[in-house]
Amino acid sequence: FYSSGGFTFSCRDAPEEVLLAQEDTPNIWCISPAAERLRQLLAEEDSIPTPTLFTEMDTLQQDGDELEWKESARWVKFEEKVEEGGERWSKPHVSTLTLHSLFELRTCLQTGSILLDLEGFSLPQIVDEIVDRQIADGLIGPEVKDKISFVLLRKHRHQTKKAMHRSLADIGKPSNPTPSKRLGGVGCLSASMKCVHQLKNKFMKKIPRDAEASNVLIGEVDFLEKPFVAFVRLAQATTLGGLTEVPVPTRFLFILLGPRGKTKAYNEIGRAIATLMVDDLFSDVAYKARDRDDLIAGVDEFLDEVIVLPPGEWDPKIRIEPPKKVPSSVLNINELGQMNGSAGGGGGAGGEDDEMPAPHELGEELAFTGRFCGGLWLDIKRKAPWFCSDIYEGFHVQSISAVLFIYLGCITNAITFGGLLGDATDNYQGVMESFLGTALAGTVFCVFGGQPLIILSSTGPILIFEKLLYDFSKSNDIDYMELRLWIGLHSCLQCFILVATDASYIIKYMTRFTEEGFSSLISFIFISDAIKKMVGDYNLTDMDWGFLSKKECVKYGGTLVGSACKYVPDLALMSFILFFGTYSMTVSLKKFKSSRYFPTTLRKLISDFSIFMSIMTFVGLDMLMGLDTPKLIVPTEVKPTRPDRGWLIMPFGKNPWWVYVASFVPALLVTILIFMDQQISAVIVNRKENKLKKGCGYHLDLLWVGVLMAVCSFMGLPWYVAATVISIAHIDSLKMESESSAPGEQPQFLGVREQRLTGILVFVLTGVSVFLAPVLQYIPMPVLYGVFLYMGVASLSGIQFWERMKLYLMPAKHQPDFSFLRHVPLRRVHLFTLVQIICLAVLWTLKSTFLAIIFPVMILGLMVVRKLMDMIFSQHDLAWLDDILPEKEKKKKEDDGDKKKSKRRPVEPESDEEVRGGGGTAPPSPLRPHPQPPLNSEYV
Repeated sequence: FYSSGGFTFSCRDAPEEVLLAQEDTPNIWCISPAAERLRQLLAEEDSIPTPTLFTEMDTLQQDGDELEWKESARWVKFEEKVEEGGERWSKPHVSTLTLHSLFELRTCLQTGSILLDLEGFSLPQIVDEIVDRQIADGLIGPEVKDKISFVLLRKHRHQTKKAMHRSLADIGKPSNPTPSKRLGGVGCLSASMKCVHQLKNKFMKKIPRDAEASNVLIGEVDFLEKPFVAFVRLAQATTLGGLTEVPVPTRFLFILLGPRGKTKAYNEIGRAIATLMVDDLFSDVAYKARDRDDLIAGVDEFLDEVIVLPPGEWDPKIRIEPPKKVPSSVLNINELGQMNGSAGGGGGAGGEDDEMPAPHELGEELAFTGRFCGGLWLDIKRKAPWFCSDIYEGFHVQSISAVLFIYLGCITNAITFGGLLGDATDNYQGVMESFLGTALAGTVFCVFGGQPLIILSSTGPILIFEKLLYDFSKSNDIDYMELRLWIGLHSCLQCFILVATDASYIIKYMTRFTEEGFSSLISFIFISDAIKKMVGDYNLTDMDWGFLSKKECVKYGGTLVGSACKYVPDLALMSFILFFGTYSMTVSLKKFKSSRYFPTTLRKLISDFSIFMSIMTFVGLDMLMGLDTPKLIVPTEVKPTRPDRGWLIMPFGKNPWWVYVASFVPALLVTILIFMDQQISAVIVNRKENKLKKGCGYHLDLLWVGVLMAVCSFMGLPWYVAATVISIAHIDSLKMESESSAPGEQPQFLGVREQRLTGILVFVLTGVSVFLAPVLQYIPMPVLYGVFLYMGVASLSGIQFWERMKLYLMPAKHQPDFSFLRHVPLRRVHLFTLVQIICLAVLWTLKSTFLAIIFPVMILGLMVVRKLMDMIFSQHDLAWLDDILPEKEKKKKEDDGDKKKSKRRPVEPESDEEVRGGGGTAPPSPLRPHPQPPLNSEYV
């Protein structure tokens, strides 16, 4: 029931009735008294975050004639219990509690002693305080005081003893000594000092540095007639000698002693309180509780969220594996009204996070300032404070693997595009120009650009433009290099105009639909090019080898067998082994960090250096076989590919004056191409999923791309723009994960190692590659094509479009639990995907013909198609499948109207599909995220 203004209403009727009674009351959801109590408790200002709790449960055991406390289970996030043999810990698993034990725990907290903010500095002192409080409350008689104190002060035996036979993964790790036999342990000079065996416990690396402990002591004795229960919170976390397995100060104590005969019931109650203590919400309540009722409210809230499994429908002996991603259980109290819109745009491919996606927005980083160079100035102010950290944060072992990976990708790309440019321009630009241009443009951009994680490279549309431009110049007797210089200068000027007018603001309208279409196309190009190069290089001709002469047989690589010529394509077989072997080994080693073998550090190292190890392995195999497979060819002299041109192009003297003006028109097409390629790649790199913290610099990036256009044009070098696939690969190679994680918890993605050093080193190495030719000549081209294939396939992972395409081939019962499938009918999902496939097919067709020159205009066409989709799909469906287009003024008016309407009527669903698909849900808890929060709801 909900009470307001003297009226009491049921939860079912509260919203409408209350709103009719009070016009100024906002739309509300009913909450339980316990939840309301906790909402007020957790709303109190407290700048100190709640520490992580390590919980240890000890049970009272008989050791001969003596009693001792023996560790039986522990929790950091998930439960680990001592197996029956007593020599090992169980695998971390989700605690499964009986509902009865939770109710018994609630009763214990109602009837036992609650000591909050107790001043205690040693275990004997704390025990005396607890027993005295029990006597004062009339819960026990004075005659059992000494007996209880004697039991509670017995020695603690921890599960730190290693087995005699150790696995290979444990070799090199020092084993811990036999556990202590006395309170405080061997080496503890006093109860307040840390023990030797605690300090040597390697489990400490799994626990955060600021963690505190909660100790649960469970036992049965023969001198009590009713349970002895106490919950203690110390005013200051205190190290109590050997009470805890690890040297973590104790903050909480829960003690349950009872009559004999109920061992299992006591253990279940102990597991229940231990599980609650590591629950995010309850631990926060435990730290802030003012009295017994707050703790009981915390238990009630936990019970409200508990899911019961019928006993006959599953096997209770099964240990539930920890989930790969654990959502946070606690929301900031100030965010209760902002639950909608806290998720990333569009809903990811995975189904872990089922919150309503936020509207598509890029924040103030792309605000339209309306001032001359306003956006550029904001970019400079945003990025300047990070410049020093961008250098020193690159000094990490992970950076080495990233540099090697991206370097090999860049030189392969430079050689490939350099060779194609040479063919297209009659060697006015070739491999040498491609190497030097890549080194120059990439280094300058990584030093001064707004987003140094972006990798610059030549692209397919630029190659098509260069070929058409050369053909036009040749047929019209116009000097190609001079015309190209003026196009580059005009394009540079146009980029400056776009920067000065904050034109990058347009990318706010590039939703996931446009980004996925562009990135998928580039990924497929990488994959198809890698395969085409392999098939093209080793395509067997249709010639009849038996009729060739002796000289022709030798010329074409055949072998004389008797009087006939025979061709044995051994190089093709070996090359395909190198190609697919490099790709397969890279994929396998990349996943090795989640393997069960070897220590964590070694697994992570293998994963980081997976590409380098794969390349070295198959380079070694190629050398061992001794076959003449095609090798990487790097220029050995720094000179222009074409002898009759120099390193500096003069702007005047070879073409008529009108060419200098008319070149503005083709430059406009180049500018559109540069703008779209650069900014879409930047949006993909800067998406929220990558958790970048140093901000972006769209205007600053475009400024430097424009400057480099002019510089490269003067030097006769290729033009460069952001390379989507290589940039994504750069991001992936620098991803960071948490080093300290609870047992059973998957390492959490922390973000990307944002710095400039890896990019700078990659392009510097590219520049000096001409001096590394004696070493690089041993790398087979099929190995590098395998790297290309990996980069293309890896860039498809995480793209929702790719996941939705695979749904066409899956029966509904086998489809993954994607969040968008919970909220959008499958037929609408398939229709949305079909539109994307058609657009991708059109783009693929265009890029494969001479019309590739209008490719950037077609990217703009994707934005038009996305706008038209507003007429086909509801905003609810688009919110889950894509991003909502930003409509600033319209959205503001609609929001104002919604606020007025919400005072007079309950919330209505936004689409028919939402009603049919079960969009209506039970009122969400105000303290924990609900799986399906209603649209546009407000919480009180």
